[in-house]
Amino acid sequence: MKIFSKAVMAIFVLPFLFGVPMLVFAATIVVKAPLAAVNLGSAGNFVILAKSGITTTGVTSVIGNIGVSPIAATAITGFGLTLDRLGQFSTSPKVIGKIYAANYAVPTPKTLNTAVLNMQTAYTDAASRKNPTTTELGAGNIGGKTLAPGLYKWSSNVTIPTDVTLLGNANAVWIFQIAGTLDLSSGKMIILSGGAQAKNVFWQVAGKTSIETYSMFNGNILDQTAIVLKTGAVLNGRALAQTAVTLDANAIANR
Repeated sequence: MKIFSKAVMAIFVLPFLFGVPMLVFAATIVVKAPLAAVNLGSAGNFVILAKSGITTTGVTSVIGNIGVSPIAATAITGFGLTLDRLGQFSTSPKVIGKIYAANYAVPTPKTLNTAVLNMQTAYTDAASRKNPTTTELGAGNIGGKTLAPGLYKWSSNVTIPTDVTLLGNANAVWIFQIAGTLDLSSGKMIILSGGAQAKNVFWQVAGKTSIETYSMFNGNILDQTAIVLKTGAVLNGRALAQTAVTLDANAIANR
């Protein structure tokens, strides 16, 4: 105990032997928590979910479930629907999965209502995230950029006129908050690199999302307006729209 007391005294006395006062600072290291993914709830059970309709022309291929609510099945056009014997869902040669509508037999209406509410909650969650990694990147033009995981925010439209790369590991998360429209130009790609996964990418868009001809889009689109995929465009992810989704000879899968 005496040895300890002398040692402590030496720590405080030694600096003053040289006439130099000593200030001791406690360093605080703030570690920023990883960005959490947006919880899609039961909306995540759908590769396409819309409130006012899903239409397609051409040879479209969808892997996953699609659904509309509160609109009826008449708002799902171009798929050639075949109702199952219980009336709870339909099938289509263009869809590897099930097709649901609000006017189908129970429990489908309740299931869809919950999914739509979860979709809206997910949109609000993505839109309300705070402390963005950066704001107004590229003045809304992010073509040619390589983006690390994080939260990105724009108060205007976002365009992708050349390929953009999302670089991160399998657990990395990106959230894009877009107050205007989102447009991926014809023949361009959103590239995932370093193990990044489409399921961890969230595009929250207040305006219309346009995926132009023969382009490739990765991620979950949470759109308050319309989602339009033009001829030959590919979507790896989900199209979750609070209005309608329009397709034209597209390939869509939840990766």
